[in-house]
Amino acid sequence: MRSADLVSSFGEIARVKDIDRATLQIIVEDVIKAMIQKRYGADEAFEIIFNPNQGDIQILHIQEVVDDWDLVDPVTEIELSDARTVDPDLEVGEEVASEMNIEEFGRRAVMTARQTFQQRIRDIEKEQIYKEYSEMIGEIVVGEIRQIRRHETLLVHDDSVEMVLPRREQIPDERHRKGDMLRAVVKEVRRDSGSDPQVVVSRAAETFMERLFELEVPEVYDGIVEIKKVARIPGDRAKVAVTSHDERVDPVGACVGVKGVRIHAVVRELNDENIDVMEWSDDAHTLIKRALSPAEPVSVKINEDVDPPRARAEVVADEVSQAIGRKGVNIKLAVKLTGYEIDVYREIPADEEDIEIEEFADELDPEVIEQLKEIGCDTGKAVLELSSGALTRRTGMNRSTADHVIEVIRTEFQRGPTVPDFLAEGAFQVEAMEASAVDSVPVDEGAEPMAEPAAPQSPPDSDANVDEDDAEAEEEPEAEEAPDASVDPETRPDPSAPGMQVDRE
Repeated sequence: MRSADLVSSFGEIARVKDIDRATLQIIVEDVIKAMIQKRYGADEAFEIIFNPNQGDIQILHIQEVVDDWDLVDPVTEIELSDARTVDPDLEVGEEVASEMNIEEFGRRAVMTARQTFQQRIRDIEKEQIYKEYSEMIGEIVVGEIRQIRRHETLLVHDDSVEMVLPRREQIPDERHRKGDMLRAVVKEVRRDSGSDPQVVVSRAAETFMERLFELEVPEVYDGIVEIKKVARIPGDRAKVAVTSHDERVDPVGACVGVKGVRIHAVVRELNDENIDVMEWSDDAHTLIKRALSPAEPVSVKINEDVDPPRARAEVVADEVSQAIGRKGVNIKLAVKLTGYEIDVYREIPADEEDIEIEEFADELDPEVIEQLKEIGCDTGKAVLELSSGALTRRTGMNRSTADHVIEVIRTEFQRGPTVPDFLAEGAFQVEAMEASAVDSVPVDEGAEPMAEPAAPQSPPDSDANVDEDDAEAEEEPEAEEAPDASVDPETRPDPSAPGMQVDRE
């Protein structure tokens, strides 16, 4: 193969791979030097002259002239008699340059040189792809689906670069076919030694949604409206917090558009994913309230002393389910958006009775009580609002302990206060269940107090409960018509008997 033909083949490969002339010249020189080193063992005595414009390459072998019979290294030295065949005026110590032809290296060496050149071109191409797409991380690219595999989908960008869309980076329940054009954002570029760089793209990343808003909302693209934070559960729901750098521009209205035309374009691209756009706030309390929308928290308390910081949000009873969301989606997005671990509790009205968690110290270990207080469960009803699974996840206690805690607190609320509880607290008054019993008990103002409680006195319009025995007594007219009937000690009402109600004085 002539040198012109070799250079022409090199140039054709370079044009296809879009290699500039300077790079091409370096590669050709390196390939020729590799051929020389393989034949002579070194390339210090050779000079390569390459002209890419004319497609010509010249190889010069430079040797030092020595006396005959003094030759030591035939690569770097030449005898005087041989040197004068090139130039008769040469003397010992001078240098002579002789031109070499590509054919002298042999056909096998030339083919090896061509393969080496192609390998160098591929290496340069890999480096260019890695550098180019590393600078495109976070940008949207459009690729054609070449192959759909079980765990990934292969895309082709610019008819040459292969991109990988892993299953975890796809939107759930999204279906595509071979040949479809698909938009995605470049997430990362991987390069292992000896392999081609792998461009990984994603449709499930928050950055993909941000770039879609930049495409559809001019105010976002121009920087007037800034997207502060995006929280997504791909294919289900997302929350976007935005702010405006121009007080004349409403950030939420700009992102939604007239009749929702702008946000609907984003929703369609994301396979009908629900998007909530809210205004950003630097105040953590306000931000948490907005993040829990559509619920409207009554109050928010923040604890910055823990890592991550926690927040306790109280909402009315009817909005607890809205604050948490279906399968906990709403509160998960609020946590991602705000950076706070949010605990949602039902607001307890002032007239609703509750029990402080410390009052369960006789049945719960102190460590358990402290764990409950750390997550904001400082009352019994606050604990009952959580399931055993949620209690386990938030406190770190095992499942059996969580079940025991809930059972103890639930039993206490179901049992309610008893007569012994009131007796242990001090003064009390026994109130009869039947108003007619007042007339049947003689009253002696000067008598000493009896050891047992006196017969209860109740006004005629008493709201006391009536048990079944009292109801039967009401049906006997004889008992009601005996105004002077005395009360037998054995039949005197017992405060602990059913049908009696005990009130504190």
